[in-house]
Amino acid sequence: MRTELVSEPGDPTRPNEDFASVGLAASGRGGALVVLDGVTPPKGPTGCLHSVPWFVSRLGGALTELTVSLPDVPLPEALSLAVARTADSHAHTCDLSHPRTPQATVVLARWSDQALEYLVLSDSALLVESPGGAVTALLDDRLALLPREALATDAHIDAHLRNKEGGFFTAAADPSVAERAVTGVIRRAEVRALAALTDGATRWVEKFREGDWTDLFTFVRKEGAQALVTRVRELEGADAERTFLGRSKRHDDASVVFAEL
Repeated sequence: MRTELVSEPGDPTRPNEDFASVGLAASGRGGALVVLDGVTPPKGPTGCLHSVPWFVSRLGGALTELTVSLPDVPLPEALSLAVARTADSHAHTCDLSHPRTPQATVVLARWSDQALEYLVLSDSALLVESPGGAVTALLDDRLALLPREALATDAHIDAHLRNKEGGFFTAAADPSVAERAVTGVIRRAEVRALAALTDGATRWVEKFREGDWTDLFTFVRKEGAQALVTRVRELEGADAERTFLGRSKRHDDASVVFAEL
């Protein structure tokens, strides 16, 4: 198998709030990937003493360990355990009930000789390529389906949408959020390769419309993960009028994990 991983901050003067890892079983058969996108909070209190990178590093580290060392534990249970472990590490110092407590989007994929398991929570993406070249995008589209006017103010998002029914969900401090994730299992024979991306990288499709998900996958396969991030940076820099970005930040952290199984 072949893997490639790129994770680049949107601003080199600020810490990267993404996390990406690939873990391979000691047996040499099977493996797992983890991609998280830490949620940058609005200015103001979060109830927590810790930064988003602190949270994402601990949650990502726990998920990397659990997905590889406990192959028989379903991915939702692994996420629940990792969220609980991370919450326990700072519950004594922080108000974890605050709606802006550190949180992240999640993509997990784990493969064996028999199957590929997946989990997607919030707006990062997992792309799966079949042996025939068809690409399937596995997405949690709840945030994308919300009307833009509903996202007009941070106060409204916190009160009515963030980790709320009818809104969207991220991994924060409540282990039960794992039950909200998009999950599934695909026969291993139906999978040739996969790519996991944070929304800083999916801008290639979702913001700049350079192509569809199949086009993006083909680009990464041919040009590499770094080339995709570099192209997104070029597009961000060229969008001086914010025609495509709108209110979105000019540059976002971007992570890509490609695995050819």
